[in-house]
Amino acid sequence: MASLKVPAHVPAPSEDAEQLRKAFEGWGTNEQLIIDILAHRNAAQRNLIRKTYREAYGEDLLKSLDEELSSDFERAVVLFTLDPAERDAFLAHEATKRFTSSHWVLMEIACTRSSHELFNVRKAYHDLYKKSLEEDVAHHTKGDYRKLLVPLVSAFRYQGEEVNMTLARSEAKILREKISDKQYSDEEVIRIVTTRSKAQLNATLNHYNTAFGNAINKDLKADPEDEFLKLLRAAIKCLTVPEKYFEKVLRQAINKLGTDEWALTRVVATRVEVDMVRIKEEYQRRNSVTLEKAIAGDASGDYEKMLLALIGAGDV
Repeated sequence: MASLKVPAHVPAPSEDAEQLRKAFEGWGTNEQLIIDILAHRNAAQRNLIRKTYREAYGEDLLKSLDEELSSDFERAVVLFTLDPAERDAFLAHEATKRFTSSHWVLMEIACTRSSHELFNVRKAYHDLYKKSLEEDVAHHTKGDYRKLLVPLVSAFRYQGEEVNMTLARSEAKILREKISDKQYSDEEVIRIVTTRSKAQLNATLNHYNTAFGNAINKDLKADPEDEFLKLLRAAIKCLTVPEKYFEKVLRQAINKLGTDEWALTRVVATRVEVDMVRIKEEYQRRNSVTLEKAIAGDASGDYEKMLLALIGAGDV
């Protein structure tokens, strides 16, 4: 469930565009007006505002935002304003760059988007960067990471709920054998994790748990310091219980000595129109404090206001 609060009567895109233009003009930027508009419009509405803004003022709204805003607040507003596929393409591209490289962001995008969403990310990547996401991921990763990430970002999984229980049993057995032999990056492990539908994968992992007495991620903790194993466990979590994965990312981002604003911004911007209500519930269950309270205690200024508006907070 999404947490985004969109008003019952949304002004015309031309009116929103005009108000945003006013927010940029005069002495100082009117940040609150920007939050009031952009944090309360869905993806289709934001796309229309961008189109209308360009037609009226001959400039991309994102460029205006970039010129008028700064630091974490700017990143939160710009990321959220982007079309979801374009946003994911931007984040994935950033994750293949030397100084902002992140196997985790690539895995997160590949495993928590639907097949059609991921397909649209790959299309947006072509349009924006004139090359494929797959070739960039292959070029910027190596070894076991490349083995796992290239098929993950290339996947077009079946989306249906149908499950083959015979297959679930046989593949649970394969996974158990490979994990017992510490063959974590074996091609069979990679094949199952990167190609099976989420429903099929859930059935396989449920059978694994029942048949062998341990959840698969427990067995994959044999070496807690192994970075590849951490990524593989996170991929399995993203594919089966994404809200638990995102709760952990948020908890670590907020509880860090010095907040990890990039992680906090990324999760909020990418999940508020998807499953933020579930993530918030999971966060409160796990931390005995609401996500709103945690963000209010950790972020400040316009950045805090933007995040809280996005996750549907009232007065904290």
